[in-house]
Amino acid sequence: MATAAEVAQLSERPEAPRQTTEFRTSRPQIVGPECPESPFPILLAGPVQKGFGRGGKELGCPTANLPDESITPISSVAKTGVYYGYAQVLPPKDGKTELCEADVRVLPMVMSLGWNPFYKNEILTAEIHIMHEFRSDFYGYNMNALVLGYIRPELDYTSRDALIEDIEVDKRVALNSLNRPEYQKFRADPHFDLSCTIPPQS
Repeated sequence: MATAAEVAQLSERPEAPRQTTEFRTSRPQIVGPECPESPFPILLAGPVQKGFGRGGKELGCPTANLPDESITPISSVAKTGVYYGYAQVLPPKDGKTELCEADVRVLPMVMSLGWNPFYKNEILTAEIHIMHEFRSDFYGYNMNALVLGYIRPELDYTSRDALIEDIEVDKRVALNSLNRPEYQKFRADPHFDLSCTIPPQS
């Protein structure tokens, strides 16, 4: 199977498979082995960029996009699709932020790597949804992410509702898959800043 980076070099990308009723009804609720296996864990880091603005508004799943150069560690070794792991938003060093203490913890995430065939994106993106209610956006803040496993291939959809349904399943599968001892250990990985706190606002 070609990596996302290899597909990006093709003059014409292959069509993504269409989501089917059979796929939807047969999805496992836990994926991956009991302990992450190569090429995982994959470390990502970079400043959060504004994406297409569709995740929160249309899909109920706001996402944080990493810059193109920051996704090479995964696009060069992994195929397109949906992945799971942990992520952490880091507050600015000047201490001026609307984030709260809970916002800067290491949190579970799902990530879509690819072109989002339903919206026919032209650019390869890594869109990360952190499973937490942030009280403000964090564009421009640095984010560290640790990708630990693969959930499913990138699919095309006949309707937005079908896409939303799969996204909700992706979230449950990610949480179930991370709720295993060998995965939970990665919350304390050195890739994250475990001393990260929000200073009191004057």
